[in-house]
Order: sequence, then structure tokens, then C-alpha cells
Amino acid sequence: MKKIIFLLMLTIAFIGCKPKQQVTSTKLDYKSATSMKGAWRITSVTFPGSDYIKINSFDIADSKCFIGSNWNLIPNNNKGDMALNNASCTGFSSPITWYLSKEGNFVMKIINETKSKKVTEGYILTIANQTETSFQLVDKANVGGKMVDVVYQFEKVN
Repeated sequence: MKKIIFLLMLTIAFIGCKPKQQVTSTKLDYKSATSMKGAWRITSVTFPGSDYIKINSFDIADSKCFIGSNWNLIPNNNKGDMALNNASCTGFSSPITWYLSKEGNFVMKIINETKSKKVTEGYILTIANQTETSFQLVDKANVGGKMVDVVYQFEKVN
């Protein structure tokens, strides 16, 4: 009888002490990330009303300034860099860290002059329409109280 009570108490202890689980997975999508290796260029940035409305992308510049920007993505160490070089905008360049989650999110931190582990904020975008030569990153922005998709079209640079 004591053995049965002991087993019941042990079972209850294991059930009651179950560790908390993450709500979102931190598992990485290595296969998709590997196909993003290399040099990329943003060829367009689109969202409803983009001809009339300005959106500040990544707290850096107007979204249209990202057209023509160059991105280098290195998946094996989750690093890279980006450079805005649109002639009608102020230039900007920075190293980045990034990864793709199993949920289809592109998670990025802009490093600037700080070490990546000290940068606690970043950007989570959805990856869409990924091929060998192109992909899209989709961000959400509040435009007039309505959330709209901001689509960054990336093309592979040879």
C-alpha cells in the first residue's frame, strides 16, 4: 500500500512540476535559410497607398529608400549586412543578425556599433514566395489606424 501511495505522489509531483513551454518555437528553418545565402537587392517596396503615404522602415528611413539596397545574408552564422544606397536618400549601412524560424518568420536585429548580444530589440517579418532567385519579406505597419502589409521584394544578385 505504501508503494502505491509513493508512486501516486511521485506521479503527481512530475505532473505538477512540468516546465513552462515556449509559446512560440525557437526552432530554426535551416533549409530555407541556406537557400537565402548570398547577395540580395530589394527591387520594390509595396503597400496599399504607397504612392501617397510614407512609412519609416526599420526606424531607419522611408520605405522607398530601401529600393536598391544591398543585403548580404550568411546563414551558417546568422550574420550579414545591409546598405541603403538610393541616390535620393541618406546612405546607411549596418551589420545584422538574422534567422528564419519554423513559423516562417525572418527575425532580424540591426547591430550598428553595439555587439549583437546587447541588442535586445529587432524586427520579425514573414517570409513569402521564396525561390532560388527571389523572396519577399512582409512587415505590418499602422497606416491611418489600419494594419497593412509592407512587402519588400528581394532579388538575387549574381
